Amino acid sequence: MRIRRTLTLAIGAATLVAGAFTTNAVARPDEGRAAVHGQKLNHVFIIMLENHARESVINRPHMPYTTQLANTYAQASKYYGVTHPSEPNYIAATSGSNWWSNSDDAAQRFDHRNIVDELEAHHVPWTAYMEAMPETGWLGNNWPSDSNALYASKHNPFINYTDVRDNPRRRAHIKPYTAMARDLNRGHVPRYVWISPDQCNDLHGGVYTPVEGFPESQHCAYSDAFDPTDPNEIALEQNADAFIKEAVTTIRSSRAWTPHSAIFIVADEGDFNDSFPENGDWGDVSGCCDSPVLPAGDPDISPDWPGGVYGGGVIPAIVITPHGPRGYVDSTTEYNHYSMLLTIEQGLGLGQLGYTSDSSQVKPMWRLINR
Repeated sequence: MRIRRTLTLAIGAATLVAGAFTTNAVARPDEGRAAVHGQKLNHVFIIMLENHARESVINRPHMPYTTQLANTYAQASKYYGVTHPSEPNYIAATSGSNWWSNSDDAAQRFDHRNIVDELEAHHVPWTAYMEAMPETGWLGNNWPSDSNALYASKHNPFINYTDVRDNPRRRAHIKPYTAMARDLNRGHVPRYVWISPDQCNDLHGGVYTPVEGFPESQHCAYSDAFDPTDPNEIALEQNADAFIKEAVTTIRSSRAWTPHSAIFIVADEGDFNDSFPENGDWGDVSGCCDSPVLPAGDPDISPDWPGGVYGGGVIPAIVITPHGPRGYVDSTTEYNHYSMLLTIEQGLGLGQLGYTSDSSQVKPMWRLINR
């Protein structure tokens, strides 16, 4: 997100407009068995991209590897960001709620139960890898500077939870991305892994001064994701595709890649587009599955916002597994970040956070994992 907004806590609780969620009316033959017997994940990996709709990632000519993954493994064509802008989506994906935030304010702190609490309560090892974060557990907002940020704390949900931020032991699980390859080949590898590429590799852009040691920062301007011929967009797509290839290859060649492993590749939200000022400059605000419903004229969006569901738009969602579906597209079930979180909770034997307990609207993604 390029424009900072102040956090407004006076928003009503996030609910879904009745009828906005459509369940899948056609079940796969094995779905019942999968729901009972297939809810197992030994290792999960999440790679979070930035600010790109599904059609701005999959089948783009400059993202051939990512497109190949989508077409070879499983993908959901109705997967939404929970809301806009970036930070509340990261929080939603790790705590089951955006906690009434529609802001990228770096000063936000979230004193709420989160995935780290669940993982540690069930003795499940975890690590989050942040590309370009200068050191383990770093507490700064942006690196190397606010005006030229490769690393941004708004893309690191863990450091913004008070019970992680204020706990040195927990902060030690938030590491620079360069530590991942080594960690995944040690005796006790993490079972829950979060990966945030830097802002030149996650499709975000906005770095105009090259940073030594990060060749992707040579071409990292903001782009028009709606225009596949924009040179800046092409450079960001090439950077992201190369990062995904390296990360996926590293994971699949490591000790952590076991028969019940899964990689989720998603974006936080859809494309930024200043042609839609009434939407807060976002091209798509469709949503599902307990996306927030915000009142007309909401100050975090626009005086012209008409009111209603404020979702994050349709975004890419690719699931890679060793023995799961091949060439499968779920084109009927609506999912969002709560669905991904719910699937991980079930697969790792955890509890349920926030809206992941809303079984009437939030559906797990097992049909993309089990044959």
